Amino acid sequence: MKTLKDLPRPAIFAHRGASAHAPENTLAAFQLAIRHGCDGIELDAMLSGDQQVMVIHDSDLFRTTGFKARVNELPLTALKQLDAGSFFDIEFQNEKIPTLEEVFEAVGKQTIINIELKNYESINDNLPEKVADLVIQFGLQSSVIFSSFNPIALRKIKKRLPSSNIGLLALPGRAGWWARSWPGSLLVAYDAIHPERSDVDTHLVQHFHKRNKRVHVYTINLPEEMSRQFALGVDGIFTDDPVLAVQIKSDLHPSTSLAE
Repeated sequence: MKTLKDLPRPAIFAHRGASAHAPENTLAAFQLAIRHGCDGIELDAMLSGDQQVMVIHDSDLFRTTGFKARVNELPLTALKQLDAGSFFDIEFQNEKIPTLEEVFEAVGKQTIINIELKNYESINDNLPEKVADLVIQFGLQSSVIFSSFNPIALRKIKKRLPSSNIGLLALPGRAGWWARSWPGSLLVAYDAIHPERSDVDTHLVQHFHKRNKRVHVYTINLPEEMSRQFALGVDGIFTDDPVLAVQIKSDLHPSTSLAE
């Protein structure tokens, strides 16, 4: 089982899985990313109407399933009847919205998993506790990174799992200044900062490296931007196209080992 210490630099995180090649946040996307050699996968978690941890990005179901309802309005049984693959391609018809438990069962021992806690509309719900309990149940404490724009959720995770790996997401520009500066470290103890690509430069990378923090940048899909970020010395990128990112990284760092 991989742990955070096994991550190479730079690491390739498949954003919502290999979402450029398969429907986002599905088992198909996660398994494809792993087959193509990504270092970790990123997924989004929120609660269903009956308090099950679902893996889906939008709180509204329409974009990815065509069904007009919200995730927290439906129980697991109803969510499992929806088609979460056809919006991407008919090849993936009837791909389902997975539960976090199903993701752990399928790929939990195979890769690092970054879980974004998506309870932004219900910041006081028990999503962090439920996610932490599943991580404990599957013994994945050392191979999961918890991330969020919401420091309250991350503090709840830290309380339940004191040794957990925390990634603080920063909004782009002025809206995310607090996360990229001293207030962020006062609000939550984190191991990595996750800034938006336009905010990343040599100064930012050096600043966080001096504080022994990793820098994982979102969301990088163009080859020239991948090359720029790698040249800046970031510790990882989130990308919809891990197939491309692995190739760009290999071209720039041909001697880099996955066991680095």
